[in-house]
Amino acid sequence: MSLSDIRDRISKAEAKTGRAVGSVQLIAVSKVQPLARVAAVLAEGHRLFGENKVQEAAGKWPDFRAQYGGVSVHLIGPLQTNKVKQALDLFEAIHSVDREKLARKIADEVQARGACPELFVQVNTGEEPQKAGITPGETDAFIATCRGMDLTISGLMVIPPVDEEPSLHFALLQKIALRNGLAHLSMGMSGDFEKAIAFGATHVRVGSAIFGERSYG
Repeated sequence: MSLSDIRDRISKAEAKTGRAVGSVQLIAVSKVQPLARVAAVLAEGHRLFGENKVQEAAGKWPDFRAQYGGVSVHLIGPLQTNKVKQALDLFEAIHSVDREKLARKIADEVQARGACPELFVQVNTGEEPQKAGITPGETDAFIATCRGMDLTISGLMVIPPVDEEPSLHFALLQKIALRNGLAHLSMGMSGDFEKAIAFGATHVRVGSAIFGERSYG
């Protein structure tokens, strides 16, 4: 499936749900993709990408930024506290703020820099023990804690359980965002982004449908 196909499906989903044209941002998830595939998507004019690991992004995006203007890269994977400084150098947004220790480290670094990326709180809506994220019941208090550190939280992020209907989790995330006055929702991937758009997604994260299957070998 091509990048233009995904863009067309997003536009149709926006129209179907009464969303404004262009209200959904497409994050092309380039983790573990060959550089040639990423370069091809850049050559098509796409400029918003998602990465899972700080180290991989550090080895990839400085060169691409030098070649292409207007590139924005978002961290959508877990962030270790010892990599916060490097992450703030690399990313325009962090979608995986998921614990107070990490929020405190980001806040300290932001204070020193005087600049902050967009921050999303990752919510573990399925309360899966193997998955990162704040539980739904703790999310309101965590957002308040982050705000108390002078961190501006832009929105929420979720990765629904693979064996459950994602719409239930998208609806829950939307409800949490509304009661906390948050405008942005990072939710929906290659197989379910149209459902996410129906529940207010502002950022959808699409990888394999754009780049093809990843090779982890």
